[in-house]
Amino acid sequence: MSDVGSDEFDDEGSKLGEYEGDRNEAGERHGVGKAVLPNGDTYQGHYENGKRHGQGTYRFKNGARYVGDYYQNMKHGQGTFYYPDGSKYEGSWVEDLRQGHGVYTYPNGDTYDGEWLHHMRHGLGTYHYRETGSKYKGTWVNGNMESAGEYIHSNHRYKGNFANNNPYSRGKYVFDISCEQHGEYHQTEQDRAEGEWGELASTAVLKWIPKCITGLTPWTPDKETSAGEKETASAEEGGQN
Repeated sequence: MSDVGSDEFDDEGSKLGEYEGDRNEAGERHGVGKAVLPNGDTYQGHYENGKRHGQGTYRFKNGARYVGDYYQNMKHGQGTFYYPDGSKYEGSWVEDLRQGHGVYTYPNGDTYDGEWLHHMRHGLGTYHYRETGSKYKGTWVNGNMESAGEYIHSNHRYKGNFANNNPYSRGKYVFDISCEQHGEYHQTEQDRAEGEWGELASTAVLKWIPKCITGLTPWTPDKETSAGEKETASAEEGGQN
């Protein structure tokens, strides 16, 4: 059962838009069809009992487009969303939200490949910076770099803990010449300047404090403390008579 280009209204008389496609015995959209919504958006794909359900393509009038799975009118399953600014997300959706594993390509060419929760980077993931070729690989919490991770550059990398998108506390730089520099990141505040309304504005600056240089050593998240310290302690003990 199908109809062509018919306007539809809900029980309160609000317009549902035009629909062309299959229906069930109750007259609901069911099967394959194409709809033009009152706001100008369009949907072409599968329906079940009046709702978008299964594979489909939803085109927004602002140029955005979603191609993928639906479950009772919600993006749910695997799908690709093309955003108006040129960015793109390919991956898992749960009830209209990016959730699970997915790859997001940003307008500037950067990419994030990893886990998502409630539309935010959350879990393990890798962010690749297109312009420099560097990347961050590690843990994310609510969109921010947190806990164990590493910055990977062309000829060296930094391994350590992160907090609020910045290196935090102890870590080490690993160089391609088979040596490491151990140390700590501290936050220091620059001179405070008064704002336009008399308020104080402070800027926190990260400062790397080197401790020692060693050969390559294993690294365990949250325990990057002792390679240099142990080596120093061993040398002191060896010098005792």
